[in-house]
Amino acid sequence: MKNTQVVIKKTLSETVCKANQKKLTCNKPPQPGSTQGNCPFDGAMVSVGAITDAIHLVHGAVSCTHNPWANHGSLSSGSQLYQTAFTTDFSEGNIVFGGEKKLYKAIVDAAQRYHPAAIFVYATCLSALIGDDIESVCQLAKQQINIPVIYVNAPGFLGSKNLGNRIGNEVLLNAVIGTAEPEFTTPFDINIVGDYNVAGETWNILPLFQKMGIRVLAKITGDARYQEVCYAHRAKLNVVLCSNVAIQMAQTMAERYGIPYIEESFYGAANLNNCLRNIATQLSISLGDNIVAYDLQERTEKLIAQENAALDIALAPYLADLKGKRILLSTGGVKSWSLILAAQDLGMEVIAATDGKTTEEEKAKIKQYLGADGMLLSDTTPPAILKVLNQSKADILITGAGNKYTALKMRIPFLDINHERHHAYAGYAGLVVLARELHEALYSPIWQQITKSAPWDDKISYQL
Repeated sequence: MKNTQVVIKKTLSETVCKANQKKLTCNKPPQPGSTQGNCPFDGAMVSVGAITDAIHLVHGAVSCTHNPWANHGSLSSGSQLYQTAFTTDFSEGNIVFGGEKKLYKAIVDAAQRYHPAAIFVYATCLSALIGDDIESVCQLAKQQINIPVIYVNAPGFLGSKNLGNRIGNEVLLNAVIGTAEPEFTTPFDINIVGDYNVAGETWNILPLFQKMGIRVLAKITGDARYQEVCYAHRAKLNVVLCSNVAIQMAQTMAERYGIPYIEESFYGAANLNNCLRNIATQLSISLGDNIVAYDLQERTEKLIAQENAALDIALAPYLADLKGKRILLSTGGVKSWSLILAAQDLGMEVIAATDGKTTEEEKAKIKQYLGADGMLLSDTTPPAILKVLNQSKADILITGAGNKYTALKMRIPFLDINHERHHAYAGYAGLVVLARELHEALYSPIWQQITKSAPWDDKISYQL
C-alpha cells in the first residue's frame, strides 16, 4: 500500500505549464465514493484500454467489466481484440483463498488462444483488498508466454476517474513507451496524446496531417497498436488534446526524451486552423530556417485555405437557422473551452460553461472565450443547471451523459457529447456534423409538442 500511496502522490502532482510555473503537489487526494465521476479502474481503462491489439484482462468480479466495454466509444481501424471483455470472474472462493492461480491460468490461456501484442492486467477493488500479488503473477506469466504482461494498479477505492487516467498514463510511460524502436524516423513525426478516437474522430484528422506531409508516429491511445506506443519516444513533437489527463505524460516525455509539446484542440475551424499552424511552426523550429520548413508552412496554409473554403459551402444550409442561438455548455476537459470557439464558428453563443475536469489554464481560456457576460459554473448539479437554464433562457444544452435528463426536465433541446456518442465532431468534417446535429436537435418538432399545454388544461368545454 505504501507504493500505491507514492504513485497516487506522484499522479496528483501538478506539472509545469503557462499558468503554473512551479510543480505543486496536492496532498489531498480525491475522496472515494464522492460524486466525481467513475472509479480509477474506469479511468485507467480509458487511457490504456484503447490499445486495440492488446488483451485487457480485469482481475476481479465480472461486473467490473461493464463500464469499460459498454460506455467507451473508442473505435479501431484494425484489430478488435480490445473490444473483447476478459475477466478472471472472481467467485467467493477466490475472495477467501486468493485469485493468483486463477489469474496466471487466465493470462496463459488468453495468450495462447488470441496471440495478443501484449496483455494489460487491471486490479479491481476485490483483488486489491484481498492482497493478491498481481505484479509477481504478471512477471511469472511473462516468462511463460514471452509477450509483455503489464500490471495496471488502479482499483476503484483509490479515488476518482481522473486519478485512474493518470495512473494509466504512468503505466504507459514506465512500461511501454521507449521499449522498442521504429524502423525509421522523419523530421515530421508527431504523437497525438490524450485522444481516444471516440466515434472515429481521429480519422477526421489523420488525412489532414497526411496532406501536410506529417506522420503520426503514435496515437496515445485512440486506435493505437501496442508497438506504436512503444516507440512514441522518437517523435519530434507531442500534440496534447486533453490537458487535464495528458499534460503530465507530455511533461514527463519532455524531461526524459526532450520532446516538446503543445496543447491544442481539434474542435471547430478556428481551433483546428491554429492547431495546424502551431504544429507546422513547432516542427519548422526543429528543422531550422531552410526550404523544407518553408515548404511545410506553405503546404499548411494552402490546406487551411482549401478546407475552410469547402467548409463554408458545407455549413451554408445550417448557419442561418443556428445564428444567435444560445448554448449552455456542461461538459469537461478540453471540450469546455474548445466547443465555445466551435459554437462561434456556427454563429452561436455560449452563455455559460461548467469548469469540471479542467486545469487552471483551461479555466482561463473559458473565461476569455465566454467574454464579460459569460458565466463560468463550478456547481454542475441538476438543480444548479436548471436554475441557470431558467435565468439565461438558453436554447440548447450541450452536455455529457448526466445532465441530458436536466434538459428533458426543462423541455429544451440537448446534444449529448459523451463517450457513448456515435458522431465525430472533430476536424472540419466534424464541425459540419456538429452543425447538423445541433440543427436537428433545435428544430425537432417534438419540442413544440411537449411545450404545449395539455388538452385538459385548455379552457375548452367538451360535450360528452
